[in-house]
Amino acid sequence: MSVVSVYAIFANADEAERIGRAVVEEGLAACINILGPCRSIYRWRGTVESAEEVPAILKTTRDRADALITRIAGLHSYDVPCVAVWPIHKLLQSYAEWVEDSVG
Repeated sequence: MSVVSVYAIFANADEAERIGRAVVEEGLAACINILGPCRSIYRWRGTVESAEEVPAILKTTRDRADALITRIAGLHSYDVPCVAVWPIHKLLQSYAEWVEDSVG
C-alpha cells in the first residue's frame, strides 16, 4: 500500500487551513484533517516553552511524501516545523484508491 499519513503541527487553525488548502490544490495531499488545538511543551533554544498549537493529519502517497514535507516546511511560519510521515498498515481499498488518484 502506498498511502501514508503526514502529521504536522501548525501555529494556529488559519495557518493549518492555508497550508492544507495549498497542498491539496497542488495535488501533494488528498486531504487534510485539522484537529482541535493542543497544548505543546517543548525545548527551544535552551528554554522550556509552552504554546497552543493545531495538529493536522494529511493523506498522501509514499511517492509524494517528500515533496509534501518540503512544501509544508516552505509555507510554514516556524523555523523548524514538526512534519512527520506515519505509515498506514491497513486501509479501506476504495479510500486508498481515492488518495492515490487525488495525488497521482
